[in-house]
Amino acid sequence: MITMSQKELHRLELIQRIRGGSLTVVQAAELLRLSRSQVHRLLQAYDQAGADGLVSKKRGRPSNRRYSEDFRNLVLDLVREHYGDFGPTLAAEKLLERHRIAVSKETLRQWMMEAGIWTSRRERKKRVFQPRGRRDCFGELVQIDGSLHWWFENRGPKCALLVYIDDATGKLLHLRFAGSENTFDYLHATKAYLQQWGKPIAFYSDKHGIFRTTHASKQDRTTGLTQFGRALYELNIDIICANTPQAKGRVERANQTLQDRLVKELRLRGIDTIAAANAYAPEFMADFNRRFGKAPRNPKDMHRPFAAHENLDGAMCRKEIRKLSQSLTLRYDKVMFILDPTDFATALAGKKVIVCDYPDGRLEITHEGTSLPYRTFDTLRSVHRCEVVENKRLDDMLAVVAEMQAGREQQRSKGGPRRTGQTDHMFGIRDGSQSNGYQKRGTKPGRRTDFTKDPVVIAKRQQALAQLKAAE
Repeated sequence: MITMSQKELHRLELIQRIRGGSLTVVQAAELLRLSRSQVHRLLQAYDQAGADGLVSKKRGRPSNRRYSEDFRNLVLDLVREHYGDFGPTLAAEKLLERHRIAVSKETLRQWMMEAGIWTSRRERKKRVFQPRGRRDCFGELVQIDGSLHWWFENRGPKCALLVYIDDATGKLLHLRFAGSENTFDYLHATKAYLQQWGKPIAFYSDKHGIFRTTHASKQDRTTGLTQFGRALYELNIDIICANTPQAKGRVERANQTLQDRLVKELRLRGIDTIAAANAYAPEFMADFNRRFGKAPRNPKDMHRPFAAHENLDGAMCRKEIRKLSQSLTLRYDKVMFILDPTDFATALAGKKVIVCDYPDGRLEITHEGTSLPYRTFDTLRSVHRCEVVENKRLDDMLAVVAEMQAGREQQRSKGGPRRTGQTDHMFGIRDGSQSNGYQKRGTKPGRRTDFTKDPVVIAKRQQALAQLKAAE
């Protein structure tokens, strides 16, 4: 068997026609765009070796312009060491930029493919996701997910919908509109779900930071849990995190249906607020379940009642451990909590207590189930300005100070919770001047005097700025 290219097959056909007498050498030279002497050499090679004489002798041999094996190995070693996850184009750029090695991206692509560092797009097989059957019983597995969408279209803000759907029946068990996916809203929604249906065997979610922490420990099960995971652990409910969106396709497909049907239902009813949407959610769920709900293979309900020692309200909150000082104080989110000096609280000096931050804004300090009364002192205090006296120069100076105070950043601790889903909490930062009853003075009728150009005012302003800078 002889392997020939299309060009070589064309030459073979013309050479055979020359030997058959139907074509002259001059005509063949014009068709092949070769000289007559080159055509005679082809005829001589054909007479000696037949069709094999027209095959190129360079086939199967390495190119004379190829890179050496040492250079090729050097480039591949650099790619493995520094650019193992780089594509050929970017790797070629970095080789030239950082190592002064110029290699064509296509040459580098072939080398990386032969070495197994890079896989071509054609060779990348699309991942196949095998379908998973529904669970047998109602309440055995409940999928949860949040869908951030323009649920009110252009009539309201963009918000998130927290969806709880049963895997066995495909029925919506709870819906809650929230400003975003946050811990407090999930605690609030889960509490409402558990009050209505009971405890499922497990929740099935994605790898959102609310459900899964990246700093988990192997010491024990409770180490490294998120606040939501800790709340479920206290109620003996498992949570399973899916590796891919396709794994929890039940809730993902439900989100697509909701983004079509629910958006239109909200439009027809003129609903444009989160509160109104949450009030309408039970009616929509009843109609949705009637249309799309399936009967489970096993009629048994796997929801469990609460045990005698389980406290739903006490579990569905954010809990942090703090150590009491000898003066019965602790700090939480830049607020100092001062416990009332009762006999029970006095005995806890230097011991650890639990700060329970509830979704509805309540905050409770407990020790072994006992609540401790307290009073607070906010460390983020804004300056309370006294009543402005009838002095225009002093009023001008206070305006400068107030402008500087407005530019100061006042924020809670970065490790504190996001309070998007929490209402009526004590951690809002109020404007001290407004809470003190200060009202901005209006302009008086008549000709106004420009005191900003008064040398005395300028000197006092500079003095005040210098003192403020020194204090900071």
